[in-house]
Amino acid sequence: MNLLTPMQESRIINNVISACKNIEKLNSQGYKFINLASGFIAHYNLEGFKGYYSENSLKNAILENARFNQWNNFSSLDRDFDYYMQKKKIYNTIVEKLNK
Repeated sequence: MNLLTPMQESRIINNVISACKNIEKLNSQGYKFINLASGFIAHYNLEGFKGYYSENSLKNAILENARFNQWNNFSSLDRDFDYYMQKKKIYNTIVEKLNK
């Protein structure tokens, strides 16, 4: 699994934060990240995700599912450890910004 560049990380974080205020701002990169996180129900596509979160709080869902998105079951010996630790870092940065 490929790691994201710092620019990609920043874009995802900023997009998800923006989408918490206005779900219509969620783009494919932010959707791909958050849709694959634990606790988010499956949707067929970006528009289905937007439809659901236009009536439900994306911010609350992110905060409520934070403990399930820590990927602590991976060790440095696992093949995709760096990938999952990057996901953890991105998710936790989003949580930190939402809690401000």
